[in-house]
This record gives sequence, C-alpha cells and structure tokens, in this order.
Amino acid sequence: MQPIDTQALCTYSKQFSGLDDGKIATLHQIYPAVSDRLQEVTDIFYARLHDIPKTANFLEGRIEGLKKTHVNWLHELFTSDFGEAYTQKLYHVGDVHVKVKLPVEFMAGAMVIIQSEMIRIFGELYSHDPDMLVKASQALNAATGFSLLVMQESYQSSTLAAELENFLKITGMSRVLFDNLAKAYRKP
Repeated sequence: MQPIDTQALCTYSKQFSGLDDGKIATLHQIYPAVSDRLQEVTDIFYARLHDIPKTANFLEGRIEGLKKTHVNWLHELFTSDFGEAYTQKLYHVGDVHVKVKLPVEFMAGAMVIIQSEMIRIFGELYSHDPDMLVKASQALNAATGFSLLVMQESYQSSTLAAELENFLKITGMSRVLFDNLAKAYRKP
C-alpha cells in the first residue's frame, strides 16, 4: 500500500463530513452522559449483524473480541480529537477490513446502525432539550461520517494494492516494469 498523507486525509474528511471543533467539543461534552450506554450500542450492533445472513459468517467465533474493539472505538468516537493519530488508526481499520475480505458496504451499514442506536439514546437523554438533541445528533453524524470517509479511503487504496499485487503475480511482471509503464502512460 502506498504511504498516505494523513494530515491531508484528516483535513479532507473533516471538510466533507462537517466535523469541526464545535462538534468535537459537543461529543466531549455529552460523553459522560452516553459512556455507560456504549456497551448497549455494541451489543445491539452485533445482534443486528448476527441476524444478517451475509454478515454472520464474518462474526463466527469472534464476537466477544470484536465487541471489545467496537466498544473501545465508540468511546474514542466521543473522546477523540480526530487528529492525525485517530485518522491513521481508522486508516488501518479499513486496511484490515480488506484483508479479512469484509465487503465495503458493511462499513456504511455499520454506521447506520450506530447512528440509529445513538440517536435513540440521545432522544432519551435530551427529550427535554431539543436544541441539544439536534446538536448531539449533528456531532455524531459528522464524527461517524469522518470515520467512514477515512476507512473507505483506506479500503479503496488497500483493494487496489491487493489487485495490483495479484496482477503482477499472474503476469509475472515486476513492480519496477509496471511502475515504468505507468509513468510512460501518464506522460502526454
């Protein structure tokens, strides 16, 4: 896989998702109210995945370990500064998803489940404060959007790298020859 410009990806993903300092501050502000509910979100998340035939195969024998990783990430979602270190970590997650052959749509579907459950919880917590309900929902949407953008970028890059390696193996072409041909092709 090619090296990435983590700062550029971080900036781009923040711009695209609308994740800004105000939304990050909102996530930090509401974290104490939601932190005890994140395990519940993880349990519901994996129960939903278990009920989807196409996802069940990826969970077999791994649910407890995956739940630990997932709930830790949910905590980070509310405590992160969404800087380069977080971006790099999510980029690695996208790469791992390619290695285990997880279909790309699973990441978007996962975000929908998480958003749905968190918005339900926000509704319970902030039913008396509609402004905070909207503010929390917008911050969550931006944070999950940011996360998804980073993971999808990684997924795409990792998939292309794997396909290239497979092509080189099948054709017997060296990487140097391929790179030289690619450079020659790009020239006008």
